[in-house]
Amino acid sequence: MSIFVDGNSRVVVQGITGRDGSFHTRQMMAYGTRVVAGVTPGKGGRDFEGPEGREVPIFDTVADAVAETGADSAVVYVPPAFAAGAIMEAADAGVGFIVCVTEGIPVLDMTRAHALARDRGSRVLGPNCPGIICPGKTTLGIIPGRMVTPGPVGLVSRSGTLTYEAVHHLTRDGLGQTTCVGIGGDPLIGTSFVDCLAAFAEDADTEAVVLIGEIGGTAEQEAAAWVSANLDIPVVGFIAGRTAPPGTRMGHAGAIISGSSGTAAEKTQAFEDNGIQVAKRPVEISALVGAALAR
Repeated sequence: MSIFVDGNSRVVVQGITGRDGSFHTRQMMAYGTRVVAGVTPGKGGRDFEGPEGREVPIFDTVADAVAETGADSAVVYVPPAFAAGAIMEAADAGVGFIVCVTEGIPVLDMTRAHALARDRGSRVLGPNCPGIICPGKTTLGIIPGRMVTPGPVGLVSRSGTLTYEAVHHLTRDGLGQTTCVGIGGDPLIGTSFVDCLAAFAEDADTEAVVLIGEIGGTAEQEAAAWVSANLDIPVVGFIAGRTAPPGTRMGHAGAIISGSSGTAAEKTQAFEDNGIQVAKRPVEISALVGAALAR
């Protein structure tokens, strides 16, 4: 199985005619994602040409796209100044799952977007995230399909780049994945580690989970406590930024050490105290997962 989306998800792409939107839409379609609509204000009535000449209708609004195509999921490739508005538009239109790839959205904008999405019953993944991929089924965002393969391992990560590296090692070592989720590293995100862990706990096909965190905040500590209390499958963790000095920003607005709670040492200790095996380097993740599954 998979979490949040699957091969039946009907996807609308916001910003489909932009540089990033058009490129990644074609990548998603080539992988098998059911892209049923695109949205670019002012270009409604045209068609977007995907791979092998497949055409996707473009609409001026998400509401029109949902009404015409039944889209239930969205991917946002919209510039930062307009991305929060795009999320709110999708939520207002009744889209249940919204992936926002856009980086650099003002925090104040996201406070409004997350609040409205919650009120509408929509789940937001991101912003500033690589998205989600269910190997062999569908991908929403920018995670390359060529590096994944179906299998029993779920993965959730704050870091896009480390998502790719961890998945590469898992696939290379014959450990396929059920779903790989990049939750993003901004201070305000719509889907947390705990949200993903709870979904994996309900997925009978997920037999182990990889949890990749980084310095800053307390999300990893909260996830570790949840694992100890609720999850009965093995979890392997990794914390990025082990050598970063206090006050260092690791590329993400949320990855800033504040006091002792955001340090790699404190997060690693929280993992170990709650039964999560911790890899010191990304290359060690697959070996730990393999050993855990063999027990």
